[in-house]
Amino acid sequence: DCGYWSLYRYNPALADEGKNPFSLDSKDPTADYKTFLLSETRYASLKKQFPAQAEQLFDINEKEAAERREKYKTLANQD
Repeated sequence: DCGYWSLYRYNPALADEGKNPFSLDSKDPTADYKTFLLSETRYASLKKQFPAQAEQLFDINEKEAAERREKYKTLANQD
């Protein structure tokens, strides 16, 4: 729901048929990314021990996840 993990499929046999072998199954995120991160013990612990660094890393992580999602969308829309 937050875009942390995208679901996609790749079927190389479709390329032989002239179709796009990549399809993106995930919809656009509807939940807050950082809320999800903080629900995970590993990230909550990081924020507790190193609040400033954790916030910076969370921002980077969210940005990279959004960029990755956009790349997947581009790949899925290629014909």
